Amino acid sequence: MEDDQLISTEEMGLNFESGGSSRVEAQPLDIKCYEAKLRLKLKFFFMNPIEKWNTKRKIPYKFIVQIIKIVLVTIQLCFFAHSRYNHVNYAWDNKIAFSHLFLKGWDANREVDLYPPGLGPLALYTKKDFYSTIDTAIKGYHDLEASIGSYSYANEDNLYVNPTFCSYHYKKGEIYGFNESYSFDSEIIQSCCEVSDATFNNNTGCNDSPVKFPSLVKATISFSLKTINLKAAGPLSPPDCYRFNIMILFNNEGMDGQMLLSLDAEPIRLQCKGDVNYEPDNTIDYILRFMLNLLVILICGISFSLCTRALVRAQHLKQETTNFFRNHYRKELSLEGRWEFWNLWYVMILVNDVLIIIGSCVKEEIERKQFVGDQWDTCSLCLGTGNLLVWFGVLRYFGFFKTYNVIILTLKKAIPNVVRFLICALLIYAGFTFCGWLILGPYHIKFRTLASTSECLFALINGDDMYATFSIMNGKSSMLWWYARVYLYLFISLYIYVVLSLFISIIMDAYETIKLYYREGFPKNDLQTFMTEKADEIFFDLEEIPRNEGSSFKEFMNALCCCKTAIYAALSRSSAKNSRECGAI
Repeated sequence: MEDDQLISTEEMGLNFESGGSSRVEAQPLDIKCYEAKLRLKLKFFFMNPIEKWNTKRKIPYKFIVQIIKIVLVTIQLCFFAHSRYNHVNYAWDNKIAFSHLFLKGWDANREVDLYPPGLGPLALYTKKDFYSTIDTAIKGYHDLEASIGSYSYANEDNLYVNPTFCSYHYKKGEIYGFNESYSFDSEIIQSCCEVSDATFNNNTGCNDSPVKFPSLVKATISFSLKTINLKAAGPLSPPDCYRFNIMILFNNEGMDGQMLLSLDAEPIRLQCKGDVNYEPDNTIDYILRFMLNLLVILICGISFSLCTRALVRAQHLKQETTNFFRNHYRKELSLEGRWEFWNLWYVMILVNDVLIIIGSCVKEEIERKQFVGDQWDTCSLCLGTGNLLVWFGVLRYFGFFKTYNVIILTLKKAIPNVVRFLICALLIYAGFTFCGWLILGPYHIKFRTLASTSECLFALINGDDMYATFSIMNGKSSMLWWYARVYLYLFISLYIYVVLSLFISIIMDAYETIKLYYREGFPKNDLQTFMTEKADEIFFDLEEIPRNEGSSFKEFMNALCCCKTAIYAALSRSSAKNSRECGAI
């Protein structure tokens, strides 16, 4: 827009040397007018949308776009969250059903994650159990008709397809424990075959090659099933068709006499061919979803363009201001002043626009059923993170009002001190984490891995599950038992009573400083000082301002937010005499 265009020094009639160290003589009035107009331009640039409307009746396009985007993105997320929940829940329920059908020894208690775990891992301990488990899986696969679920074989004729058995073992792995000797080659050999018999051959194994348990790393048995989810059908949408790629894993990587058993079922959506007895008219549903995705992509594209334009104009204005300081005041604009031109809110909006556009494109492809793999998680990651940033961006507009701006200013003031404090606290935290993982890991379930150790310590800082952490410790070694007590007491006391208290005090100190600034005024950098000094010399020509006198937006915002417009009225009542003096420039 015209009012946002930058005014160069040449347009103002000023002629500065390229080196910037000295200035060629210019008319005092030219310099005075250019300085006043640059100051006015900066003041207008750093106004919020409400101030710009009250001053120059400039429509807040970016604000309106963000409001529309919040509504559309949230509606899109709600619809997608419902679909994703149904998809994930359906896949999980089928996995539980497959575990009951194909896994020997599966118990319903394993379907609920408990802490501490109520049951040990599902594992095999004898060769007989290994072969019996394979027999159970193949038998369950043969007897699909006995299942309550409507499962079919993966081929088009619903004929039995032989499952595939694969074993992974070391090329050479023979153990002679009686004299402490062995023969070993670490190369892993894969051997696969189709299991054609109803019962796996316990003697010859696969391809007349028996399973060598001493060198066995893992084994798998895999097959595929097809099914149709009738529950997904509604007044506007048809049922969903799926293929489940099922793999039963025998994990012997630990080589500790315990072979872990697990089942994985990967769902893949297929294009349904339909049924003559059910012909849903899903055209309306498809059009509505497509239009919603298209609107979201369109509004995010507009938002991206407006914010990019604002950032580019800000950099041009920064360059103009830097040149003026360098040539007129013979000094550089401070780093803090230059950072004023970087609006991080716009950067955040650009990030969430990109995420939402990517997520919307993936969502459209999922609804068209174009993806062969499972892209639900990718889509939810993009849409969820983008929606989080969109709602977080609303704080920018609340920050235009003093009452709601305290939290933003407090965080901005406290961040440098908080970062320095957290660096020191994290060094101590890292020491406790590595120490606990090494010493307590073999004897305590919460310290088994580095990640779980860090999560346990973080929970202790917040006072969570303290008694269980103390009581779970294995008492096999009395020395480590006492060490664990000292370790936990020291960590909890240090972080709850010292570190957290200091952290809160930093935040409170920043809050008290902001309250003091509200009473006595905020400190200003050189840019802010330049914009506010000599306010009576600002030249403002009302005839050059397009105003919409018939609009009631100003009155509405005044009534709603109690915004004061005395400052903006003062700007409008600038000296007409000075405006005429600079009118020719």
